[in-house]
Amino acid sequence: MTAKIIDGKAIAAEVKAEVAERVKAFVEKHGRAPGLDVVLVGDDPASQVYVGSKEKQAGTVGIRGAVHRMPSDTTQEALEAKVRELNAAPDVDGILVQLPLPKHLDSQRVIDVLEPGKDVDGLTPISTGLLWSDRPGLRPCTPWGCMRLLQHTGIELEGARAVVIGRSALVGKPIAAMLLAKNATVTLAHSRTKDLAARVREADVVIAAVGKAELVRGDWIKDGAVVIDVGINRSASGKLIGDVEYAGAAERASWITPVPGGVGPMTIAMLLSNTVDAAERRASW
Repeated sequence: MTAKIIDGKAIAAEVKAEVAERVKAFVEKHGRAPGLDVVLVGDDPASQVYVGSKEKQAGTVGIRGAVHRMPSDTTQEALEAKVRELNAAPDVDGILVQLPLPKHLDSQRVIDVLEPGKDVDGLTPISTGLLWSDRPGLRPCTPWGCMRLLQHTGIELEGARAVVIGRSALVGKPIAAMLLAKNATVTLAHSRTKDLAARVREADVVIAAVGKAELVRGDWIKDGAVVIDVGINRSASGKLIGDVEYAGAAERASWITPVPGGVGPMTIAMLLSNTVDAAERRASW
């Protein structure tokens, strides 16, 4: 068996086309574009690139994007004040505080200040509670994108065995909740899971989001399984590789995401979708 490639770039383009149509309808109805405001503290090079891409892509679908750049020595109080200012701004529908923050800042305190209705990263305790209660709300972008990729494969999640490797608040835990909402039987594996290989070999769906290069070996994959690789790591030669040994897994899986070009493009696409969701909800209040 040779796995079919799940083309994250193409699926992200589909999502952005849908978002553009929704933005057009929102503008016609409300006389303004949905607004996405990003707060960037410091000069971390990777964060600069991510934020620049978010700002550019927001513009391509008609969303008003703005970046609030703050110096690396910004105080906790000043950052929280900026978030409260954006919470109160009527033309701001989505707020994203770019992580990681400089080490002297408490990111959880900042997230707790964020208005849940504008939490387009899906990280506030309210957003988390809505997710685990299977109630409508804003979902974390990367796992939400993974679910869209799974939808593309046509796999029936109800009754399927899914193994999620990694229990982070950003990916592992939320995607476990999303899979449960689709009636999959979910194992949330982590660094202390005994005999991880055996758990993976049972799985119809494998989500690898642990940040360890090629941790999941190709011969662990069950024949016909769907593999979603969230990991982004650099090999000794500088090549980008995932958490799954791609070549071996592709011989067994029915569908697999490449690295890069799989999950990555979906994150910003789902952020834009969340921004329109937030705008539409706020406009209906």
